Amino acid sequence: MVTIDDVRALASQFPRSYEALVRDRVKFRVGQIVYLAFSADETQMGFAFPKEERAALVASEPAKFLLPGTGDMRWNWVVARLSALDHEEMSQLVTDAWRMVVPKFLARAWDQEH
Repeated sequence: MVTIDDVRALASQFPRSYEALVRDRVKFRVGQIVYLAFSADETQMGFAFPKEERAALVASEPAKFLLPGTGDMRWNWVVARLSALDHEEMSQLVTDAWRMVVPKFLARAWDQEH
């Protein structure tokens, strides 16, 4: 089972990434763009994800992934239940979410280093 501390350990390593507390919810940003956000009880993680692919992701594993709330459907966003993720999958989702919000050269540099 993945916890917010597992995600925090990974997200804190990314260039330009920082943690913010907004209305008692933990969020990770690059600049002003949020790429990860946690529910108040820290059981769910919203993350940047292509709109075009989210319905297929949710349909493939509905016990693990959820569509965002009505107000967030306009964004590139999906929600995951942390208890359903393993560490490898969380790492991939978080890294891909970060890649969506940083300049391409920064994502390429990260890939070359890791």
